[in-house]
Parts: sequence; C-alpha cells; structure tokens
Amino acid sequence: MHTPAPPLSALRAFEAAARHLSLTRAAEELHVTPGALSHQIRGLEDLLGVKLFERKVRAIALTAAGRQLYPGLQTGFGHIRDAVASLDAAHASNILVVSTSPGLTSKWLAPRLYRFSNDFADVDVRISSSFTNANFETDGVDIAVRHMRADPPPDPAVEIEKLADISLIAVCSPRLIEKYGAVKNANDLARFPLIHDESISPRVGAPNWREWFDSAGVAGVDLRRGLHFNSADHALDAAGEGAGVLLAHDLMAYDDLRTGRLIIPIKVALPAGRAFHLVWPKGRRPSRAAEGFRRWIKAEVEAMDWKKIKGRSPAKK
Repeated sequence: MHTPAPPLSALRAFEAAARHLSLTRAAEELHVTPGALSHQIRGLEDLLGVKLFERKVRAIALTAAGRQLYPGLQTGFGHIRDAVASLDAAHASNILVVSTSPGLTSKWLAPRLYRFSNDFADVDVRISSSFTNANFETDGVDIAVRHMRADPPPDPAVEIEKLADISLIAVCSPRLIEKYGAVKNANDLARFPLIHDESISPRVGAPNWREWFDSAGVAGVDLRRGLHFNSADHALDAAGEGAGVLLAHDLMAYDDLRTGRLIIPIKVALPAGRAFHLVWPKGRRPSRAAEGFRRWIKAEVEAMDWKKIKGRSPAKK
C-alpha cells in the first residue's frame, strides 16, 4: 500500500534540526519557536513510527533512523534552496559577500582588498565581519574565512581549504624597548607589561602566555597583570601604541611588523594548532567572483615575505 508523504513542514523542521543539531538554532532559521519545532518533529516521528533524535539535557543527536533519513532530505532541501538562490544570483551576479572575523578584516584583509577590486572592477564586495560563523543558508554569504583547527574533520555541509597555519609570537612597539631597555632573552621580557588577547581561547587548545614563557625557559612570571582584550585587532592596536607585549596571531600582526610599528623582541614562535581556512557551501557551484576571490586571497598569503620581518623566528618561514 502506498504510504503518503509526511508534511513538508515537518520534513523541513527535521532537516534544519539535523543540520544544526540544535532545536534553538533550527527554530531561529525557520522563524518558529523551539516548542513549535519540537512538536513538528514529534509528529513526524509518530507518523514514521521511529525516533529520529536522542534528546539529551542540552543537546540532541541523530538516531540510526535519523542518520538514514537526513542525507536525502539535506540534498532535496539543498536543491530547493539553490534553485531559489539562482533567481537572486541572476539579478546579483556582481555581488560577493565574504564573511570574516573583525580582527582579520581590520588588520589584514581590508588593507589588501583594493587589489581584488582592481582585478574584479565589476564585483561589488561586501564584507560581513562577525565573531560568530556565518550561516550560508540564511545570511547570503558566498565564501568565508574561518579560524578553526589546523586539520578540521570533514563537514558534510561545506568545502574547507586551508589558507594559512597560525603561530603565536610576542610583539611590541619599538618605543616599549626604548622605555624598558634592550631585550637579550626571554627573562628580560618578563619585566615588561603584558597584553592578553582573550580571543585566543585555551578551550580550543591554543597556547597562552604561560606556555610561551615555559617554551622560552622562564618561570615565575605574574600573568595576572596587564591589559585584557576580547578582540585581536584591539589588542594589536594597544601593542602598537606601546601599552605592552602581546602574544599575537602572526598573520594578523604581519602588516604592523612589516611597517615597523611592531617588532618581535624574542624569536619564539608557538604553533597554535589552528589555521585560517576558506569555507564555502558544498554542492553549490562558486560564482566567478567567489572563485576569483579564492584564488586572489591564496596568492596574497603566498606573497607575504617573512624574511623582511625584523626578529622573525626561523620556526616560521
């Protein structure tokens, strides 16, 4: 006997919840309440006679039946979204929306972006800067630069291409050296005021000042002192003004190092175990502008000449 298809709204609710593994985020995407979304999914489970999610205290996970159902629905709804998006693309093929973090935008991308515009004069580039990752399905983003593990696991929803590994280096203004004296070793640096970039989170396994001093063979440094920022660009600006020594992402500090606003007083570079990656939706053919941006930004990274940076650690070529 032919089994009638479940309601499209219930299938859509399940697909969004399975993609996010969060009822709250799925409800936000679909503009319904989490309670209404949960009711739709329970109705679908009753209709199909199987449980699709394991419900935990603060999370959900797909059951075996949910994992079997999800790929087909993801593909189907992806085709629907792409079909609708193609209408917009026909009217806005010259618009490129790039998602990056505020720090990377301010300290590295923005000063170079004019070169991309020179090569793609017909493209209207729109930079979306946020501390949170963009949603390719709802935010209109074409391509993103994301900070994540150096070797992230495959993601069924996106393509991932490594752009640049990240090392953490100590940087400061030359004026700070003039004020506190020459730095011959890391012990000398221990007397300098410190700046802490709290966007370098220990929760993701990135090294911090304690690990930097440990690697340099210096113990007993009071790490509670100094300025604290939750944004890399603000921390770099403070370091450039001579407020202290900062443990910084090497790529974001590059331009200040290249111009001499910052220097590297001690040649110790710690691999962060993190990298910047290019990310774009899987299954969606990149536009000419997005593909051009991908090639352009990779060339910009390759063109960075670390040999000209004063005090650059030989650990990073």
